[in-house]
Order: sequence, then C-alpha cells, then structure tokens
Amino acid sequence: MSIEEKSVAHDDYALEPVPESARRGLISMSTVMLGFTFFAASMWTGGTLGMGFRLWPDLILVITLGNLILGVYGAFLGYAAAKTNLSTHILARYAFGIKGSKLPSFMLAFTQIGWFGVGVAMFAYPINKFTGVSIIPLIIIGGILMTATVVIGFKAIEWISKIAVPAIILLGCMSVGKAIISGGGLQSLLAVQPEQKLTVAVGTALTVGSFISGATLTPDFVRFAKTKQVGVQATIIGFTFGNSLMFLFGAIGAIATGLSDISEVLAAQGLLGAGIALLALNIWTTNDNALYASGLGLANITGLKRKHLTIVAGTVGTVFSIFLYNNFVGWLTFLSVSLPPIGGIIIADFYLRCKREYPSPKEYEFKQVNWAAMIAWIVAIIASSISPEAGIFSITPLNAIITAIVVHVIAYDFIYGKTVETETHIK
Repeated sequence: MSIEEKSVAHDDYALEPVPESARRGLISMSTVMLGFTFFAASMWTGGTLGMGFRLWPDLILVITLGNLILGVYGAFLGYAAAKTNLSTHILARYAFGIKGSKLPSFMLAFTQIGWFGVGVAMFAYPINKFTGVSIIPLIIIGGILMTATVVIGFKAIEWISKIAVPAIILLGCMSVGKAIISGGGLQSLLAVQPEQKLTVAVGTALTVGSFISGATLTPDFVRFAKTKQVGVQATIIGFTFGNSLMFLFGAIGAIATGLSDISEVLAAQGLLGAGIALLALNIWTTNDNALYASGLGLANITGLKRKHLTIVAGTVGTVFSIFLYNNFVGWLTFLSVSLPPIGGIIIADFYLRCKREYPSPKEYEFKQVNWAAMIAWIVAIIASSISPEAGIFSITPLNAIITAIVVHVIAYDFIYGKTVETETHIK
C-alpha cells in the first residue's frame, strides 16, 4: 500500500469509495447500525408515547408503523451506499453537484455537531443529578472520550457498538422486567389506559420525526457493507428492531412509573448504576455516529482530512454543549426538518434518474450545481412546513421526502431534458 493509499485508508475513505478489503459483513454492520439507532431520545419519545397509548395494540402499532417507514427510507439509502460504497456527502455530489453538495453537507454537519453538543450535555446532567459530580468535568471527559473514538474512525465505532449494544439490551430488559413485576404483571400493564390519548397519526409522526434526520445519514456507515444485501439487511435491523426496542423500553418504563425519562425510570427502579451505564453507552454510540457524519460533511466542504476536522467539530460541540442544550434544541429540531429532503433527492437521483448506476467519482463529470435538486429541496421544506397537525398527512418528514422525490424528477426533466443519461457525463 502506497503512502497516499495509507493516508486515504487512515481517513476512513472520506472522499473515496470504501475498498473491498475494508468492507464488513452482516454481524459487524448490524452492530454498528444498532449502536446508531440505540438513541436516548428514542427512549424518551417512547416514554411520551407510553403515556399516550395503550400498550397493546395501539402502542405496538404506532412503533411498528413509524419504524417501518424509517427502515424503508434508510434501506433505500443503504442500498445506494452499499452499491457505490460512498458516503451521504459524495452521493450528494451526484444529486446536487460539486458546489451544490456543499450546502447539504454544511446543514448535515452543522446539525450533527449541534446534536453532539446536546448529547454531551444529556450525558452530563443526569449523572450530575444522581451523583453530585460537577457538570464541567463530566462534559470535558465525555466530550474527549467521544471525540477520541471518532478520530480513530469506523473501526473504533464498531468496537464501541459491540460493547454497548448487548449491554443496552440487557439493561433495557432488566428495566422492562422490573416494570412488569412492580406493575402487577403484564396483564396489569396491558390494562393501563392513557390519561391523554394521542392519535395514531400523531404517534407515528413522533416516531418517524425522532430519528429521520439520523436516517438520512445511513450511507455514512452502510458504505462499509460487504454487499448490497448486507447493507439493506443491517439498515432494516437497525431501524425496525433497534429503534423499536428503544421505544418499547421507554414506553413500558413510563407506563409502569409515570416517568418518561429512562434514566429516572431506572433510578426509581433501584437501578441507578445501571441507569447511568445505559445512558452513557446509549449517548456515546449515537454521539459517535453524529460526530463521524459531521466530519465527513466537513471533509466534502473543505477537502481537508476527516480526523482533523473531527477534532475541531468535537471541540466546538463540547465547548458549547451547555449553551446548545439550553438554547439550541428548538433550532436543531427546525434544521432537522430540512434534512429528510436531502435523502429524498438522493433516492430520486440514484433510482429514478440514473437507474441505480453511478460511475466512479473519478470518472464522472459532476455538475457544479444541480438546480433541479435545489428546487426540489426548497419545495419539500415548504411542503413539510405546511403539513397538517393531524391526520394521515401529518407525518411532516415523510411529506418532505415524497415531495423531494417527485419534484426532483420533474424539475430535472424540465431543466436538463428527459433523455440525459449517466454515461454522457463520464469524462
């Protein structure tokens, strides 16, 4: 391996296709995707759903439906990533153009740095509450450890996930077991009626909205899949099983204790140490993925090394974590509305315009800006913002994705012509 090849490999192929020698099988990829979808906020959202639905069949239906939508969306992106072995940001070059892709890369990177900072604070505050340890040291330690893992790259994320995934499943099952016992058995939990019932549409919207921006980044990890089948299967396992499990853990704990915060649920169940461990591992795996994705986005924007940009991004997220936690969650949620159309546009470009065939990035003559994609993005954000609050069309991220797909295809045909083939853009 040449010096240049070693440099590219050490930077986790940020701007290149992942070579066959670095690709992973189903177990490895599923572990990473489960670590990605084992998200503390999903458990908290599950707690909210648990207080608004009967456990069976209403809650199970809502969780299953929402995560099937996420799984299908992620699987479309995962297939594209596993076939091309390219990140979200390089796939965006085909769909948005070289310069055009810098805007979605900036939005994705900026949002993920923000969520990384929020995650560091989410790690520190509960531990401070339960143990009395000062916030600042916890934030510094958490930020350094999480950043260090991401600097090492995909391999370190893989190993953290191998430790965290079984531990989180074990701790979550312990919590559910205690909830069932303390609640008088499963029949008693099934009989609990919600005080303020939510509709299926609202519940599904909450389920999908809680992780749709993360699902847009699926290619950043699934590009390491050994085959297309592995990529799709790992994505579906992560979203339909992993994310559903997090919702159930949070929901059952909320039904049994009346608390939507999983760390408080575990503390109330006499599992304080387990609660802290679950919280730390849960946030660590998701934060690592967020920071990793932000590094890839910044690499696409600047052309600099991913690992150096990761250090900068991790430092910024850590330094501003308290500010982000207290002031930025609403803004980050707003930004997250703009992310799903990016995935929709990539899906439209890869599957509908290019018929699942992208040439190598080194052979393709990219547009500078694909204006069809820009138009589709703007229209999709508008469609999302005017979505109704109730009913079947209230799932705003899904509205944005479908709108982006349709508008991109129509706008591309109108601006560039319907017969433009991928091969005509090969150098």
